[in-house]
Amino acid sequence: MAAMTPVLIMIVLIAGIFYFMGAQISRLAGDWPTFKEQLSNASGELQGWVSQKFHVDVDKQANYVQKATSKILDSGTVVAGATLYSVSSVMLFLGFTLIYTFFFLLYRGLILKFLVRVFREENGQLVYDIVEKVQFIIRKYITGILIEMTVVASFISIVFSFLGIKYAVLLGLITGLFNIIPYIGIFTAAIISSLITFATAASTAKLIWIIAVLFGTHVIDVNILLPLIVGSKVKINAMVTLLGIITGEMMWGIAGMFLSIPVIAVLKIIFDRVESLQPWGLLLGDEDAASKPALEKVKDNQSSLEEGG
Repeated sequence: MAAMTPVLIMIVLIAGIFYFMGAQISRLAGDWPTFKEQLSNASGELQGWVSQKFHVDVDKQANYVQKATSKILDSGTVVAGATLYSVSSVMLFLGFTLIYTFFFLLYRGLILKFLVRVFREENGQLVYDIVEKVQFIIRKYITGILIEMTVVASFISIVFSFLGIKYAVLLGLITGLFNIIPYIGIFTAAIISSLITFATAASTAKLIWIIAVLFGTHVIDVNILLPLIVGSKVKINAMVTLLGIITGEMMWGIAGMFLSIPVIAVLKIIFDRVESLQPWGLLLGDEDAASKPALEKVKDNQSSLEEGG
């Protein structure tokens, strides 16, 4: 029961998020005629601007658009198949993740004994230390991310509602979910929010407000909210973070983008505690945090040399 309870709670939480988003998206589908009208008006204005600035005839532009549309429609089956494959892969990955989570919790004692015995006896304390640190960091990371996602989603929903933006709660939830992905997530949320707002016949001023609010939220989140709530002692630099996100997406798709950061954090914990792997832990870490001990060591050596002289 102890292993099954957190899995059931996670299933209920994920099902609730999907149900709420599905209800909001079904409401959004009712604005499809408005979206087509907005797209038609924007397309006409864009064609007029291109014709005026670049002296390209409107009929030629229409022919280019028609050819491009035909190519997209011809490849529509491939695109639909790829989309269906991606969605099914994510759902399958999520299902197996819940199953493996249950088994990891159920056999955690057996896994710990295996990790201790697979290494030499003199390394037993080091293995216990690494496992304990990994458990602490992962637990704190998951709890902090859930709290951070709730705070960001609630803040965006309230601000967007105050600005009179339609589907403010849906946009807030999308921002909170995508904000889990460092750097890339906030830009993806900004694009989706702008498109949805454009579809609901909002003014250009509201689009500017959306981008400004999301950018300001991202700055506050990265510099204040994330260190305060998540507070992870494992500092990973931006270069490794982006590389991990790209590698995770290439290996496991969208799910890999979400899992890349905790996986790198676990690797850094291992690298920092194994003497032969410490240079790799230094490479993964934050430059400021890594440089302070090195500078202090250099100063100590200089002081020793001066005293000896």
